[in-house]
Amino acid sequence: MLHVAAPEFYREVERQLRECDLLVVEGIIGDSAVGGALTTTYKVIPANDDSGLVEDDIPYDDLGVPIVTPDLTGDEFDEGFGKLPWKTKLFTWAAVPVVSVGQFFAGRRAILNLEVNDLPTRSEELRGENLDEFMDLLLDRRDERVLTALAEIVRDRAEEKIDVAVVYGAGHVPGILRGLYKLGYRVVSADWVMAVPAE
Repeated sequence: MLHVAAPEFYREVERQLRECDLLVVEGIIGDSAVGGALTTTYKVIPANDDSGLVEDDIPYDDLGVPIVTPDLTGDEFDEGFGKLPWKTKLFTWAAVPVVSVGQFFAGRRAILNLEVNDLPTRSEELRGENLDEFMDLLLDRRDERVLTALAEIVRDRAEEKIDVAVVYGAGHVPGILRGLYKLGYRVVSADWVMAVPAE
């Protein structure tokens, strides 16, 4: 899933979600000052009318499909951020406005060049310990929550033939896939939906 894409992408995803039996959906639960600031970095992309993109506007609660939301609470996220080293917090707060300006002008191009792999990139392998702690909060702890929820669904509903949609941002995909592999699942096919049409 992408947090920002073409409107047509969200309509197609919405159509597919309505055909599912259960949705497992990303989203910090409750207010988070830190989370609100971090999401600014992608919310500015639709503010540039030339991008032609919108923020995820799928009405998850109105799809008529049961929803599980296993994410961190806003308080947990803010508390975790508060425990990060001061250098990491300073870097994050300094980066938000810079990244936001860059996203306003080049966000569409950045999304077109987005690549997600289940193996670490060179930059991920070289990142410092402070960034590791931040990524643990932003991705790893949240991935653990969704994987716990998925393991419970497998345990409780394994005998049923159901379609479960896991609606999490692209950055969470490698961790979720690794967790699903441990549960015995394998990717056997894929259908692609155009998220951002080329200009």
